[in-house]
Amino acid sequence: MYHTFHIPVLGLGYSIDTPLKVARYGISSVVSIVDDELTERMRKFHALAHHEDYVPIDKKTADSRALRITAYLNLLDQLVSRQFETLLNENAEPGADFHKYFELLPEDSALKLEYQEMLKINDRGSKKIALSVLRPKMKPGSIDVNIMSKVDKANYNSHDEYLGDDYTDALAAMRGFANSRLRAAVIISAGLNPRLYSYMEQCADFYPDPSGNLNKQIILKVSDFRSAMVQAKMLAKKGLWVTEFRVESGLNCGGHAFATEGFLLGPILEEFKEKRGLLMEELYAMYTAALAAKNRTAACKPLQRITAQGGIGTAEEHRFLLNYYQLDAAGWGSPFLLVPEATNVDDDTLTDLVHAEQSDFYLSNSSPLGVLFNSFRKNSMEQQRLERIAKGRPGSPCTKKFLCSNTEFTALPICTASREYQHAKLKELQRQDLPEAAYQLQFDAITEKICLCEGLCASVYLKNGMLKPKEQKAVSICPGPNLAYFSGKYSLKEMVQHIYGQTNLLASVNRPNLFINELNLYIDYLRKDLSLQVAGLSTKKTKYFGKFKEQLQQGIAYYKQLLPVLKQETSISINDVYNQLLLAEQQLETCKV
Repeated sequence: MYHTFHIPVLGLGYSIDTPLKVARYGISSVVSIVDDELTERMRKFHALAHHEDYVPIDKKTADSRALRITAYLNLLDQLVSRQFETLLNENAEPGADFHKYFELLPEDSALKLEYQEMLKINDRGSKKIALSVLRPKMKPGSIDVNIMSKVDKANYNSHDEYLGDDYTDALAAMRGFANSRLRAAVIISAGLNPRLYSYMEQCADFYPDPSGNLNKQIILKVSDFRSAMVQAKMLAKKGLWVTEFRVESGLNCGGHAFATEGFLLGPILEEFKEKRGLLMEELYAMYTAALAAKNRTAACKPLQRITAQGGIGTAEEHRFLLNYYQLDAAGWGSPFLLVPEATNVDDDTLTDLVHAEQSDFYLSNSSPLGVLFNSFRKNSMEQQRLERIAKGRPGSPCTKKFLCSNTEFTALPICTASREYQHAKLKELQRQDLPEAAYQLQFDAITEKICLCEGLCASVYLKNGMLKPKEQKAVSICPGPNLAYFSGKYSLKEMVQHIYGQTNLLASVNRPNLFINELNLYIDYLRKDLSLQVAGLSTKKTKYFGKFKEQLQQGIAYYKQLLPVLKQETSISINDVYNQLLLAEQQLETCKV
């Protein structure tokens, strides 16, 4: 790809059709395929909008989840291919999409330079020849998909009989992707799922064709080197190649936040940089041996990319990560929530995001998955949650059931955000006869959970006029804390030019370096976690917090050593960064373990 950034998955609905908006310009993006009801409704919406036949796939149809996902991905592939073909056949004139394709490329792109030379040609015949050389080099962005490996609910038929492992949510979603016509990648996030990896072994498109090409690629979203190595080895031993490790900051990101044990982005990327070659060789040996055992071969050595995402906010940070850590690209997620051309954010939520303060972005325990979740105080889902509590009816109607995992009160799993669960849990709490303060603490913990299945889709329905009668309008949005520094509604061109340094959307903003931001988030997280240990620290907890603090101390030491490089490669004030590291060090010392 010619761009050095991608747009990661944004909730369930915010990037559900982003490829239709940006892929023709060569920009890759990621679609969530967690919610097959959403993909089915979006297939109908876009099929009718583009005058395509639409045949609904009923929920009761056998293997409907996989079939719906396949049908939607095939439609995206068809529509993007058509868009790109139209773009290719346009005149190379300013204002046309053909021109915009090159305008959005980074200034040092060889393809952009070639295009600019073509524009200087006056002779019509020579220009036609130059265009015929240029057009075959143009490629659309990839339509990649995301599967959260741990969102893998078991499914049952109408008689409450288990449908079998192949029909759990993650495996059915993987089948939907594998059966599609896409030549793209699946990004596997949220940790290890051995059952999912075993199922992927059955999917032919993950293996190289006679020319060594992979129709379907595997990207692992990881939080540290060790988890990358463990998961990639497991896949390599099955003959499955990881084409990219997508390193994400543990806390300085959007969506669910998987806090590492104090491992910071800089040291993590340093380890990838140092061990990249050795990891590649070790994995390739396992991979080729596994292929041979299956009577398959790799005609050529596959590529393996390293990218990073989470909290990047300036062109300088983007360039530094790519140059110093030798990354292949970087992900820009939350800032694109402010780009209506690229994502689905309803008008009210977009206005709230534009005018948000730093304190409006916070980590919560609102996710039914039991994982920290990046929340936005002004989202309407939070207002709805409080209104339901005030009416004595906490919890949400559970219609989609994607996050059902609790069996405390029921034979079949239910969701901890559901009215059914919260009613039962609060009745149990009332029987405990706790002091008022202790009761309120537990009451708040129970009722904090919100329905992400509905909340993360509501915005796309509102924006596109797709909301059904009586369907809930409450929106949940989960931007990373970095979005606090962006305060505008931007065009796609403005955001891309900001990424590449052709403009600066944060010129008047006092924003610390991304490494400092993440470090402070981790110290705040540690301080908050320690404050919750009211009963004292067990031996296990003492060891955990001790290791956490030690890793942060090592991270600070690493960043101090990195200062000469930062001084050489960026324009930031090294004295400011050093003083911020000293302040962080002092704050960390107050965290007593």
